[in-house]
Amino acid sequence: MKKIVVTGMGAVTPVGIGVENYWNNITAGASGIDTIKTFDPSELAVQIAGEVKDFNPSDYLPKDLIRKTDPFMQYAYIAAEEAMKQSGIKIEPERTGIVMGTAMAGIATIAYTQEALTGASHKKVGPRFIPKILGNIAAANIAIDYNIQGPSFTVSTACSSGGDAINTACMCMQSGKADIMLAVGAESVLCPLVIYSLANAKALSRRNDSPSTASRPFDVTRDGFVIGEGGGALVLETEEHALARGAKIYAEIRGCGNTDDAYHVTAPHPEGRGAIACMKQAIAEAGINPSDIGYINAHGTATNKGDTVETSSIKKVFGNTLPYVSSTKGATGHMMGAGGITETITCVKAIETGTVPPTINLNEVDPECAGIDFVANTAKKAEINFAMSNAFGFGGQNSSIIVGKYGK
Repeated sequence: MKKIVVTGMGAVTPVGIGVENYWNNITAGASGIDTIKTFDPSELAVQIAGEVKDFNPSDYLPKDLIRKTDPFMQYAYIAAEEAMKQSGIKIEPERTGIVMGTAMAGIATIAYTQEALTGASHKKVGPRFIPKILGNIAAANIAIDYNIQGPSFTVSTACSSGGDAINTACMCMQSGKADIMLAVGAESVLCPLVIYSLANAKALSRRNDSPSTASRPFDVTRDGFVIGEGGGALVLETEEHALARGAKIYAEIRGCGNTDDAYHVTAPHPEGRGAIACMKQAIAEAGINPSDIGYINAHGTATNKGDTVETSSIKKVFGNTLPYVSSTKGATGHMMGAGGITETITCVKAIETGTVPPTINLNEVDPECAGIDFVANTAKKAEINFAMSNAFGFGGQNSSIIVGKYGK
């Protein structure tokens, strides 16, 4: 198999725009969760979210692109631009491709457009509506502006979409269809329609009076996840291509796993059947032992079933060689399609800096999750050679990505 390496990273998150801002705030234990500012949430049972702060699209994008894009597309574009700039890549049109991951694409634009249409006396919808809501247009805008003519896919596997975008990008290079791939994930689903549904499903935290402490992965007092938004991007290359152009290599993608629970559309398999198989698949592809992995960025959404099943699954895979485990969703909220990318970036930075980011708001570990070091509230120093990012989604979708220190 060809070696696939990471040569560029980009991030737009609730705790900072840009990879360094994101990483510095994550390791410092900052929270990006607050009362919703995008719209008036006062009539909703859930009034909190991890919004991208102080975001003015005109600081990053031309006016024409802003007019024709949904916020999730803007986050994707900005993250991809940062990743490509960091990589110093020169696009080779027919040998460069892109894979976009998003769970719900332009659902907020759909909701707001329908609301406006229902209340309007003149029933008119703008010509940009359809391209603003399609998931693949996020990738198309990047491809058009950067002349990327190679493989182009958009994957929508719920909350594992970002991880699956990485996996798909790697498969494109392994098959010889490209030498360079952008793996991008983005999400912006904040609207009453989505919040009503998830709140009625009792999936969301209702700690409106304490937003910064609302997301509590693995804590005994957790009461659901917090919606987050943002974007992430990786420039991936074959090792041969990266070395030939003298690129800086940040890490290697060692293994990817993808499975389905085949159990339930929203609940995880109670014994973690799919999650266990997914982690084992990634470890086998990486050609390493479970004991070689020093850190797992857990899916860790702060839902009751999700956290307990993931914990038990990790224990079954790793036995008595348990690595450090943390969930950065305590800080960012659940960024859905974006999270699989930004959390893989977290793993790369953990390897690069020898720092394990904390699980904030973890004051008392749920007894059902006990036995693992979740790096509660304060980052730890540790030499990490291999790290795993888990992303599990509705439909029983499971993704595991293993990154390794280059040369190990």
